[in-house]
Amino acid sequence: MARSKDVLLKVEGLKTYFYTEEGVVRAVDGVDLEIKRGEILGLVGESGCGKSVTALSIMRLVQSPPGRIVSGRILLDGEDLLKKSEKEMWKIRGTKISMIFQDPHTSLDPAFTIGFQIAEPIELHQVLERKLLKKEDVPKKVEEMLSLVKIPDPGHRVNEYPHQLSGGVKRRVMIALVLSGQRAVLRADEPTTALDVTIQAQILDLLRELRHKLKMSVLMITHNLGVVAELCDRVAVMYAGHIGLEGVIMAVVSRPRHPYTRALLQPGPSFIGKRKRLRTIPGFVPSLLSPPPGCKFHPRCSEAMPICKKVFPQMVRVAKNHFVRCHLYARRRGK
Repeated sequence: MARSKDVLLKVEGLKTYFYTEEGVVRAVDGVDLEIKRGEILGLVGESGCGKSVTALSIMRLVQSPPGRIVSGRILLDGEDLLKKSEKEMWKIRGTKISMIFQDPHTSLDPAFTIGFQIAEPIELHQVLERKLLKKEDVPKKVEEMLSLVKIPDPGHRVNEYPHQLSGGVKRRVMIALVLSGQRAVLRADEPTTALDVTIQAQILDLLRELRHKLKMSVLMITHNLGVVAELCDRVAVMYAGHIGLEGVIMAVVSRPRHPYTRALLQPGPSFIGKRKRLRTIPGFVPSLLSPPPGCKFHPRCSEAMPICKKVFPQMVRVAKNHFVRCHLYARRRGK
């Protein structure tokens, strides 16, 4: 684990449940995470594993009812966000932590120019609240933000509406929008979804450059381990509401220890030689209404043992900066 002074965001024992007519959905059930200053952490998992709910919980944006953060701590620069009032959280979301939503087509208001939409948080947080700018300086700041995310001809683009922009430019506008309040932590939810490969690479390069230029931390949420390997410093793999693996990205990719991670990293189909069946993980992601006992992955795991069906595994260190939640390694350590 990193030294406390190096950690910007720390999540401890986070549990977020949804109370429905069918029962309690344990969407996040005891998650621990750390993001160091200037670090990009990838949070990876299949759809329905709880990664987006984890991020919404960190932002205190879980809809209640039916959702509720049951327990845990979310420490941002040492301050517990779960103890903050909604008014305090409103200011924190504006200046210290924010998110790039998955779909910029619905996140940008079609009725207003992109210049107007970027100017609004600048006026609120940098002019009215923090007195960092004068109102007459806002138009120049808007153009600076568009230049920061490498949108050409920002003086002209400020007058355009979202429908006039390509998908890649909309992503850049969203990044400019969330950075306009001088955020320290950026949450990116599938920021390259529905973009072609070239534009995906450009967005990843932009996030990498902004991380170094602005010294910000990023929580990258995705199901794509290839994106994580390209961009992130560390990765946390989530399954059925729990973190099953956490470690430095190159160590995890070069030698995946957890059976679930090995399955995620299986090579895809080959277009050379004899035709082969596409390899997939058998079975389905378990229902969070009634998850299986013991290890949540054991019904789909080819290496499951009798203990896996009964006892929930603890996180075990298997190498430097590499931790897994698996009985295979607990047994080898004599536990």
